[in-house]
Amino acid sequence: MEKSEPLMRDRARELRKTQTDTELKLWQALKQRQIQGVKFRRQYCIGYYIVDFVCLSHRIIIEVDGSQHSEKVEYDLIRTEFLSKMGYQVLRFWNNEVFQNLEAVLESINNAVTMTAPTPSLPRKRGRGLEFQCT
Repeated sequence: MEKSEPLMRDRARELRKTQTDTELKLWQALKQRQIQGVKFRRQYCIGYYIVDFVCLSHRIIIEVDGSQHSEKVEYDLIRTEFLSKMGYQVLRFWNNEVFQNLEAVLESINNAVTMTAPTPSLPRKRGRGLEFQCT
């Protein structure tokens, strides 16, 4: 996998260290392959975006949105369109959904995993691509 630009990689690392309470709560339910044995990553670079959580094998992105996202509707639409064109299904949940009804959130994620066949690993092109790995 190509590496992201150093600034993006550093930003993703920082975001992993400073998770919101909502992200931490959801991560506790996603990590260690707790949903159907699939692996999720957190704060992962795809193109010039850092997504909250991603399952690469099933191409599912999970975004947890706080109130600030109600002011960034157009940005989120553009971002979601880009990620969809990259072949990802984007699931969005509000912070209060994660806190008040985690079971329903996890059921939605589980359903998305069930409905999406794993994608085979494809060899990556050398050079500057749109999909990066942040470490």
